[in-house]
This record gives sequence, structure tokens and C-alpha cells, in this order.
Amino acid sequence: MNQVAPTTASEQDAIHGTVLCIEDHPVTMAVVEGMLATFPGIKLLKAGGGREGVHIARTQLPELILLDMRLPDISGLEVVRALSDEISQQKLAVVLLTADNFSIDVVKAMSLGARDYWIKPLTLAKLQGTLGRLLERVRADRARRAQR
Repeated sequence: MNQVAPTTASEQDAIHGTVLCIEDHPVTMAVVEGMLATFPGIKLLKAGGGREGVHIARTQLPELILLDMRLPDISGLEVVRALSDEISQQKLAVVLLTADNFSIDVVKAMSLGARDYWIKPLTLAKLQGTLGRLLERVRADRARRAQR
């Protein structure tokens, strides 16, 4: 599904939610932080490793996780497996960040419920084009589950 990226400040202001970035590389984390700073309604949570990220995801329950596939303690695939209940219950969405055009771990993570994968380096256009859609989808999923 292709979406037109928000181009005005009001469109970017309308995007809101909590995003957890699980990334061990300080430069990549700084880039993500800088890009997300252009969205005033986004609260950014940060984790430098997979185990820390799983803990934050379970305690803070962000709508979206941006997940590096290669982490120092556990892999991105292991993070997806650890959060499989939250993912399958549509409590959160996971977007994989990878430097590989093709990775068997990305394929496995997608089969376990990750919503998308982005090839590094991350671009503002990619983030703008999908961030709002992903956050809205998770909020709608949560609302449907709450009505049951």
C-alpha cells in the first residue's frame, strides 16, 4: 500500500503515538531520533539491546517498534519471538531495520508478524510515508480488541 508522505507541518503534527527504537549503533539511533523529532506528536523510547527492548516493549507498550536485526545481546528475530504474544494480539507493530536486501531472519520475522522491513539507511521520506499508517492501524486494532 503506497501512501503519500505528509508534506505540511499540520500533517506531521497529526501523527502521534509512542515509538520504541531498538538499535545499538549510536549514529543510527541519533538519525532515527532526529527524524522522529520532526513529528511533535511522537514519543520516542530507546533501547540499545534486544533484552532491554523487550522489557520496555512489555512495560511501556508502544504502538510501533523500529527494530535493528543485528543487536549485541539477542537478535532482532529473537526479539520478535519474545514479543510474539503482543504481536499476534495486534498490541504493537514491528518494523525491522536491516542493512541486508535479503535475510532469512527478515523472512522469519515477517512470518512471525513483523509488519514491514526497511533497508538501512532509513530515509525521512520512508518514515513519513508509513509512520502514520502503522500507528493508526495499531490504534484501530487495539480499539477493536477493547470492544470485544
